[in-house]
Amino acid sequence: MSTDAPIPAAPHGTPDAPHIAVLGEARLEFDPEIARIGVTVSARGADRRSALDDLTRRNATVLELIKSYGDAVEKLETGAFSISPQLTRHGRAERVRAYQGSVHLTATLTDFTALGELTTRLADLELTRVDGPWWALRPDSPAHGQARRTAVLEAVQRAREYADALGGRLAALLELADQGAEGAVPYPRAGGGLRMAAYAGAESTESAPALDLEPERQTVHAQVTARFTMTPPTL
Repeated sequence: MSTDAPIPAAPHGTPDAPHIAVLGEARLEFDPEIARIGVTVSARGADRRSALDDLTRRNATVLELIKSYGDAVEKLETGAFSISPQLTRHGRAERVRAYQGSVHLTATLTDFTALGELTTRLADLELTRVDGPWWALRPDSPAHGQARRTAVLEAVQRAREYADALGGRLAALLELADQGAEGAVPYPRAGGGLRMAAYAGAESTESAPALDLEPERQTVHAQVTARFTMTPPTL
């Protein structure tokens, strides 16, 4: 056998270069950066055309209201649209008694002062349902990087303390593995958030007072595992 073959490194270190494996973790709280609300506009008519006309009119009213808030609204998206017959049974025959239609929209806002006013004004419209808000950080928020850096610093500090307890010091980093970083789920959570609905009827001449909405703090979690070599301990 050739004596020039490299000797594989011991997976758990050697007496002259022991290994230290640690877990670094960070769980930080931040103010939310955005808030989402879901808006469902509904209409009902005796025939398909009247239901569709009413739905189109109400949807246009909602879009105009949301867009009137300008830069406070970062994104406005239209989701599901549906219009379907409602049947009634007469003997063995089925007859259409009405048509029900709906349009779902999602609005993302960055101005939380405008959010309370807009939410109230939307809920004040007839046959309009409002869900939310769902608070969140942006995917590219600096908060995620801050949590990851804090987790790494925690891992280094923990390893340094172990080495110091043995009378040694850290020598080199062997491996750093990201165990995943996650934030609070932004949208939507079952059973959570505010839900309001307005129904057909005489419209009030007075505007409802704006809701006072308190932003929900967002928790960002980051975790890493790190392996180091250290100088020989003093035992």
